[in-house]
Amino acid sequence: MVFCGKVPYEDLKTLVDIVYPGLHGKYGEDGCIQGLLELLRVPYVGSGVLASALGMDKYASRKVLAMSGIDVPRTVAVSTERWKSERPDILKEIESEIGLPCVVKPAREGCSTAVRKALSLEDVCGAVMDAFDWDSMALVEEFIEGMEVTCGVIGNDSPVALVPSETIPTKGILSLEDKFLYGQGENKTPARLPEDVLKKIQDVAVKTFLTLGLKAYARIDMFVPGDGRVVVLEPNSLPGMTPSTVLFHQAAASGVTQVELISRIIQLSLDAHSKKKGPL
Repeated sequence: MVFCGKVPYEDLKTLVDIVYPGLHGKYGEDGCIQGLLELLRVPYVGSGVLASALGMDKYASRKVLAMSGIDVPRTVAVSTERWKSERPDILKEIESEIGLPCVVKPAREGCSTAVRKALSLEDVCGAVMDAFDWDSMALVEEFIEGMEVTCGVIGNDSPVALVPSETIPTKGILSLEDKFLYGQGENKTPARLPEDVLKKIQDVAVKTFLTLGLKAYARIDMFVPGDGRVVVLEPNSLPGMTPSTVLFHQAAASGVTQVELISRIIQLSLDAHSKKKGPL
């Protein structure tokens, strides 16, 4: 059945068996639409309210992951109020705890929105102000030299990692344009790393998935700095599913077609909703 025009959300329960959110960013990926669907008692694809909210909030998710022994970037969180009253102290904290260069981003955005590499404290100031255009919390994190990788995970209680991919930016840091403009950015599947490192990436991806309580499918973005660590940048609880998305590439490398992947994700989501008690 195809719907044209607006569909009142109150009618969804009588129209659909399950909702597959094709959304990114605030209100679509952060637990808000998931909460609405929970109130309507309509099953949906992907993670539940809490896991979606944690996945979107990079600072909160990093604290949870660090408590579970998962490597995350050194990070200083800067609120708008604190920035107004304590800017000199914050800059000293960044210089001593993070160092330069560093990376500045909004705490709760996706798709590399307003992500900037700062080479000086003056750059930090400009980047923080840009981040505040998108969120009331900015993150200043260490700049990690190494290979950026991403790894899809499929499952619920016993998730399985797909083949990791290497993400190659056109410039020094992965941008919004690299992710969405045709011909920009590059992914290599599998990532050009030894088998034991690929296995470690998969293990960290699965541990991250379970630690944050993600469901059905997700994609975990990480750095491999070359010192034996795998550093988790962030989870993506609703990863992009366009025809050229890296998740389809990873599935294909594991012998899974696009249709099979989507079917499996829907079935995993239905299974999760059939067993839940309260919100997913």
